Amino acid sequence: MPHQFENHFTLAQARQLLPRVRVWLDQLRQARAKLEKHEASLAPLLESGADVGGQEVNAWVKTLAEMQETLWQFYSRDIQIKDFERGLLDFPSLKEGKEVFLCWEESEDDIGFWHDLDSGYTGREPLE
Repeated sequence: MPHQFENHFTLAQARQLLPRVRVWLDQLRQARAKLEKHEASLAPLLESGADVGGQEVNAWVKTLAEMQETLWQFYSRDIQIKDFERGLLDFPSLKEGKEVFLCWEESEDDIGFWHDLDSGYTGREPLE
């Protein structure tokens, strides 16, 4: 049976990525805050029907590009962002030949859970 994901992480590989994942999540939060600020500045102009351009739009587009670049760090590795606010991520893995997710939440020091592809967070089971 073919696998849904191209990339599969061992527990050691996923753990090794956690410091970078934390940085990427922080970068996404910073970019989102900047994006919200730009959008708040642009909203009155858009509502008035004005021809919007210039520095604020350029900053907005640049911020979108930054977010896309950071998101690519996750998606190019098949790391699934399940809940951005909580920093809830799933790393595709194999358990006894079956595709599963190694499940991690940013508040957790380490990856300690896994679940089936379909069961989600509520189906988390301890790794040990």
